[in-house]
Amino acid sequence: MTWTPPPPRAGHPYYMHDAIYAQPGALRLVTRGQGDLIDGAASRLSGMDRVLLSGIGTSWHATLVGELLFAHAGRLGHRVRAFHSFEFKSYWPDPDARTGVVVVSHRGSKRYSVEALAKARAGGGVGVAITGKGAEGLASADYVLRTVDQEHSAAHTVSYTCALALFAALAAALGDDDDLAHALGELPDQLALLLGQEAWAELAGRFADRRRYWFVGGGPNTATAYEAALKMSEANHATALGLHCEQFLHGPWAALESDDVVVLVAPPGAAYARCVAVARVAKEIGAPLVALVQEDDREIAPLAAETIAIPPVNELLSPILTVVPLQLLTYHLALIRGVNPDTMRADEPAHGRALAQLAL
Repeated sequence: MTWTPPPPRAGHPYYMHDAIYAQPGALRLVTRGQGDLIDGAASRLSGMDRVLLSGIGTSWHATLVGELLFAHAGRLGHRVRAFHSFEFKSYWPDPDARTGVVVVSHRGSKRYSVEALAKARAGGGVGVAITGKGAEGLASADYVLRTVDQEHSAAHTVSYTCALALFAALAAALGDDDDLAHALGELPDQLALLLGQEAWAELAGRFADRRRYWFVGGGPNTATAYEAALKMSEANHATALGLHCEQFLHGPWAALESDDVVVLVAPPGAAYARCVAVARVAKEIGAPLVALVQEDDREIAPLAAETIAIPPVNELLSPILTVVPLQLLTYHLALIRGVNPDTMRADEPAHGRALAQLAL
């Protein structure tokens, strides 16, 4: 299933907008009717010596969150590891029959993700796919978990958060973690409230003239920073960087300028103290800070030009909430920049020719 540009919409709302706002409803439904598959996959994976998670782009970011969910809530500890599908297929030894592999690909068409699943099945281990409805490229997996209908926008949003929800459901089943399962069930309502709490167009307008956009997070929200930077490239074509908080502090901050903006994802957790250090660096350099912090935050919020309040949530689940305001920021920046966020510039001659050259 290859992606082709959707029938163009002449203006707002673009397909990406619809997908963003569909997320609360999609999260309520994503596990419905898949309970037996989730339990079966968890049971098989729990008996493996190791569990490898594989994906590309947005799907790789999902595996980074899944890795921590499986390690902690799923009680796999060091038996789980996330890989980029290209690296797994091209550089790592073949898995054996005691290895489980979870491959994530919304369209199920990416060459190296399909080959990663084939590599896992050739070794005799269990294969699990997390993929979109209608996608058949990973249908040979032992267990196929479905997210949502295929997205019209090239900037995937709802399929990402639903993949995270399926990872969380698998982790809860692996570790028999009722608290995580209950918290997962509360996320759709929390997300619906979050979607309505800010004037997103005004927020984007405040930071539309920045030279460069830095997205920084730690722990499971390292993936949020990566994903937000990717969405910026795909949807509004701004120069954006996604960095782990500690990595930012070990050199990249020296390139920060006062006409940049730092977007810091810092819910409570082990990474919070280092995120405070990031906020202080931005303050000293004079770059405005947009901080996604818990509602009662007292350390980072005073340093920020703008705060986005995140409700109290298990840190392992927080990426499902924290990524959504950044999707909206990306979307409204696209409107300000006068570009279509759905097409990845495939409708522009040079970029269309470039896309045609790619074999993904």
